[in-house]
Amino acid sequence: MGVSDLADYPWDAVAPYAERARAHPDGIVDLSIGSPVDPTPELIRTALAASTDAHSYPQTMGTPDLRGAIAQWFARRRGVAGLTPEHVLPTVGSKELVALLPLLLGLGPGDVVVHPRAAYPTYEVGARLVGATPLASDDPAEWPESTRLVWLNSPGNPDGRVWDADALRVAVARARELGAVLAGDECYAELGWESPWDTEPIPSVLDPRVTGGSPDGVLSVYSLSKQSNLAGYRAAFFAGDPSVVARLLTARKHLGLMLPGPVQAAMTVALHDDEHVAAQRERYRARRAALKPAVEAAGFRIDRSEAGLYLWATEGKDAWASLDRLADLGILAGPGHFYGAHFREHIRLSLTASDERIAAAVARLRGL
Repeated sequence: MGVSDLADYPWDAVAPYAERARAHPDGIVDLSIGSPVDPTPELIRTALAASTDAHSYPQTMGTPDLRGAIAQWFARRRGVAGLTPEHVLPTVGSKELVALLPLLLGLGPGDVVVHPRAAYPTYEVGARLVGATPLASDDPAEWPESTRLVWLNSPGNPDGRVWDADALRVAVARARELGAVLAGDECYAELGWESPWDTEPIPSVLDPRVTGGSPDGVLSVYSLSKQSNLAGYRAAFFAGDPSVVARLLTARKHLGLMLPGPVQAAMTVALHDDEHVAAQRERYRARRAALKPAVEAAGFRIDRSEAGLYLWATEGKDAWASLDRLADLGILAGPGHFYGAHFREHIRLSLTASDERIAAAVARLRGL
């Protein structure tokens, strides 16, 4: 399969529902896509502005300051100590890494790429791009001998599922048994809502309770798009097995996958500051606390959603019918069809709308 064989971008199918929602007298409440609406914190913008004399090519591996900040952040926020610059690498956002990792690892026909059953579609796209076989599975016992890459997503997009340390340990052990790389997509890890994740840190695939203290065969992928409102900066990174990191660094050098210098400077500042992350988390907590009961009162059941940026909801009918119903209220959601064949009766509602738009959605839903 090549680039020309990829399916149409799925969000195009939502356009008619968006058009109807925009016709609402009070305007659309767009809860379909998780794009941040809150301002980028001032200290980060200041760091970006101070670094705009970027006349030299940036380093693919990142500046020493950035690599040090990533390692320190993992120790401080994720409970993963002992990382060095050889364990970490910045990326041009996390989506490009998700899509390109099978290619960068040299996968191809006959190889299996495992991804979650409720999954962001780019995991499958990356597998099909190189002719590998995507497999939707959350059960390590199902992963075949031909598995070469395993994607976990915790907290999950779209379902907000959190894998605890015990479940992660089983997954890592199985991937190592198969000789596969296990990559944990963890970009919502600061956004835990329900017990125990409202008070306990969400574990990383690099947590020593998971890996036994060795990062062999394991990568943690992270993005600052959500916790720091840096989606437009394309600011992300990964960490883990230094031999895999070195292999990916070489490939990324050849492909010119370099994070712009000013963005690296901004990331460094963002990773050293926890205060702005706590403030953004509180914004999302308040929006969730308002929206969730209104969605339930409108006849939907919320499944999982214990962490992350979304409510994973169903009213027991096809998702397109639910989108149709919500469009009449001027509310736009994402259909479960986009997240795998197993969840055609679910919709995804994002918390990335302004306080005013969330309040409008709540009022309309309660009006039912």
